[in-house]
Amino acid sequence: MKKWEKTIIQTSRGAFEIFTKGDGEPLCITHHYSVFNQTGDYFAETFTKTNKVFLINLRETGNSAKANEPYQLSMLETIFDLEAIREALGLVKWGFAGHSTGGMLGVLYGIYFSEKLYFNVIVGAAAREYMTFSEDCIYNPKHPQFNRMQELMEMLKRSDIPIEERNKLKIERTKLSLFEPSKYHELFCKDIHKGMSAIRMNYFNREVQVFDVTRKLGYISAPTLIICGKYDVQCPVQYSIEMDAGVPNSKLVLFEKSNHYPFLEERARFMEEYHLFLNKR
Repeated sequence: MKKWEKTIIQTSRGAFEIFTKGDGEPLCITHHYSVFNQTGDYFAETFTKTNKVFLINLRETGNSAKANEPYQLSMLETIFDLEAIREALGLVKWGFAGHSTGGMLGVLYGIYFSEKLYFNVIVGAAAREYMTFSEDCIYNPKHPQFNRMQELMEMLKRSDIPIEERNKLKIERTKLSLFEPSKYHELFCKDIHKGMSAIRMNYFNREVQVFDVTRKLGYISAPTLIICGKYDVQCPVQYSIEMDAGVPNSKLVLFEKSNHYPFLEERARFMEEYHLFLNKR
């Protein structure tokens, strides 16, 4: 599989590491605390046949700028960083696609900078804190797999875990978010591997407790595709339904045989819906 092309771009807010692949309309993809490399990302790979994808390492990930102040790790500051990157690339507009916490960034991007987006794709995400009021969420203490997920997340933050053990933990964590866990090796079969930024995740875990932009969803004017697996245990489907109700120019698609990874679990339908969206926006 072709590797992603790595570049460091200087912006008004510091230097950021970017990986590019594909041809077509420019598309920004990132995740709030993932650390990408030249092997890419499963979600980002989905769009490389239709778009020129810019996969971005955010502040404190990879070779991107460090945070001089803690607030620079916030979701809103991250959107300002993305805008600085777009400007440095010389792009008048680009699309945005985000999965999970990447999708939460997409919500904020749409609220504050819709005029800079051709379109917005939000997958398995939410416009507010999604744990407290949903027992279907694996991060809710009443969820049967809550304790194990917490153990896995804490272990993966450690830097002293041997690589083989770390990989086993990652697989177990991912299986908890699959509609059919037995299909893990079939779905995640490419030479793609990424890391996790503990400092960004720790900040997010605090920030998300007070996160709620549902009353601002009406400010999103960019065409928006909202996708969610019916059995998503991370950001349960109710939050995608809520976003669709609040975003004026949105289309909601629910995937009946997916958990948190519809772009892998029902790949053909995912691509079909994305193409339909692009053609009708």
